[in-house]
Amino acid sequence: MMPTSEVLPSVADFISISTLSKRYPHSKPVIEDFSLRIAAGEFVSLLGASGCGKSTLLAMIAGLTGTSAGSIHIDGRPPAHARELMSFVFQDPALLPWRTVAGNVSLSLEFAGRSKSTRAARIAEVLELVGLQDVAGYYPRELSGGMKMRASLARALASTPRLMLMDEPFGALDEMTRNRLNEELLALKARQRWTTLFVTHSISEAVFLSDRILLMGGNPAERLREIRVSLPMPRTAALRSTPLFLSLVGEVSMALAMMAGMPT
Repeated sequence: MMPTSEVLPSVADFISISTLSKRYPHSKPVIEDFSLRIAAGEFVSLLGASGCGKSTLLAMIAGLTGTSAGSIHIDGRPPAHARELMSFVFQDPALLPWRTVAGNVSLSLEFAGRSKSTRAARIAEVLELVGLQDVAGYYPRELSGGMKMRASLARALASTPRLMLMDEPFGALDEMTRNRLNEELLALKARQRWTTLFVTHSISEAVFLSDRILLMGGNPAERLREIRVSLPMPRTAALRSTPLFLSLVGEVSMALAMMAGMPT
């Protein structure tokens, strides 16, 4: 277990998490004494077995569930006062079936009270960013799985977030579509410059996308190891066959196996 220490909000830390704990009534703690700092613009992946607290951590950062102890600050503010800074992308695209692609992307702008003309301009902009400008009038039932995820991403981008919280957004897709969306996600991030906290079960996905990978495990959850990813940018499909990429995938795989007590 890595030692934890008090983390105070700082302009250098876009996300500061200090001695965080989450307990539900009549059950063991899910997360306990968890600390983490993330700088602005970083892409950090959380990797670990199912049930180790990754999604719970994301939900607390988003303010979707409360904390039991400790603190979370986003740009110096608690989650409840920082919601306009962030967007959340779930594994299920969760598109409203009675709304078109453009109508789904419009949702956050409507909640923010943007004018119709402002909404139309922003919808056109983000749909072009994710390559869906030609299907703006389609309904979710008319889209492929990859297109649905692009629509979900466009909806998240519409509010111009500074923080993207992503909970296995590509987990249900086939490997070819997933790889392509990974590449598109990094290209978008390079243009939009958000900070990203990304939950995944895919080792190769974590290595391809991340600046840092946090390996989580235990019951309650612990931050067991951190692996820095020193791969060049921009990252393209060709990177996946390079010795450095394959070496990092092997390093992360071995670390996870050791955490699980499996022979390496």
